Amino acid sequence: MSGKLLYLVGASGSGKDSLLEGCRRRLQANHGCFVAHRYITRAPNVGGENHIHLSPEEFDMRASMGMFAMQWYSHDYSYGIGSEIDNWLSKGVNVVINGSREYLQIAMHAYPNLIPVLVEVEEDILHQRLTKRGRESEAEIIKRLARHRQFVDSLPDNIQLIDNNSNLQDGVDALLKLIESLAPESVKPARSTH
Repeated sequence: MSGKLLYLVGASGSGKDSLLEGCRRRLQANHGCFVAHRYITRAPNVGGENHIHLSPEEFDMRASMGMFAMQWYSHDYSYGIGSEIDNWLSKGVNVVINGSREYLQIAMHAYPNLIPVLVEVEEDILHQRLTKRGRESEAEIIKRLARHRQFVDSLPDNIQLIDNNSNLQDGVDALLKLIESLAPESVKPARSTH
């Protein structure tokens, strides 16, 4: 019995980190699901993600010893998903990860039970969020949004959609509903007969 891998993708500013954090707080044993932390060479106080910080040297050492199920390099940082997810999946536990758009095709090849999940946010709302964040120029934001449009056009047919346009709580509820629908039978709560 093998668990399913929910591979969360979305544009920068779509709220993936906030969704995962909200989800992590509410997951219970009957969901049969874990949210995997990412290992990143970015300092722990940068970016708002609840990740595990590794120095570039430590990251490379772990990579060379096969400690990552997935790894990629983006925006001057190395990212890894720990090989512990393979252990969880082999025990029938479902796993949610914050994935890289560029790595999706490789991950789909490596994990037949992968379910891609797109965090959907309308482009004008994304533009507002990225502008408010203040990390990029207007030209960079426009380029980023165009790249995201291209990516969405190339997504596989089995993509699941999470609407995160308005209230974060609604987005978290939608993600939890998807997780509940995929919960392994062995951990689903018994249905009431009355």
